[in-house]
Amino acid sequence: MAREHVDSRPQHKQIAAELRALILSGDMAPGSKFPSVRDLMSRFGVVNQTIQRALKILKDEQLVVGKAGAGVFVRGTTQQIINPASYMPPARGDAPYSWITEAAKRQQVGTSEILDVAEVEPPVQVAEVLGLASGETAVLRYRLMLLDDEPTELVHSYYPANIARGTALTHRRRIKGGSPTLLAEMGYRPADAVDRVSVRIPTPEEVRLLELPEDVPVLRTFRVVSTDSGRPIEVSVMAKAGHLYELQYQLPIH
Repeated sequence: MAREHVDSRPQHKQIAAELRALILSGDMAPGSKFPSVRDLMSRFGVVNQTIQRALKILKDEQLVVGKAGAGVFVRGTTQQIINPASYMPPARGDAPYSWITEAAKRQQVGTSEILDVAEVEPPVQVAEVLGLASGETAVLRYRLMLLDDEPTELVHSYYPANIARGTALTHRRRIKGGSPTLLAEMGYRPADAVDRVSVRIPTPEEVRLLELPEDVPVLRTFRVVSTDSGRPIEVSVMAKAGHLYELQYQLPIH
């Protein structure tokens, strides 16, 4: 017999979770009017205050919007689909970093803010991929990515120190065409990328920099970029708001 697990979250969080799932699945269409508070009270068997607290969560997550005198409506946009593969190729000619050009295709303005550039001892998971012994270092570039001036993603990118030292990777300024372009120019053309995606509770720093509402998880992507010979040249750890973005991958079938 399957063991029954009881949801111990407060009622307003359980209700918000059910309504969130309907919004993200499209069953509550963008622009549609939400059921009235009275209807929601009857549906879930709770008092007005509980429904109001559930709606506040969804408003904070930008999934619904209240209109004075009209009610509550599902926002015109829900989760934005991001195709990671589109950011991987080096920029052509004088084109900017692919993050910027891909954003422009969606009628958005993509920018980045460099939070730190330093030679550091990386996390164990990164060190293992780069083949570093305990105490060995890598060059870190830590950035906040923005779309239309809204914080979107935090990116920690690590590079083998023997590749990055003395290059623009160690400078605290943007790289023309982005790191894929620079690495290709240095003779380390990115040829393969492997993503491992997971979901976790955000750190206090992620909540602050990504301006996350309460109880929203982040999508964590651990990406290893290698040359055609299989040498890892970049390892990135990325975090973005789980309620606002979806990752889309096209998988070849042979």
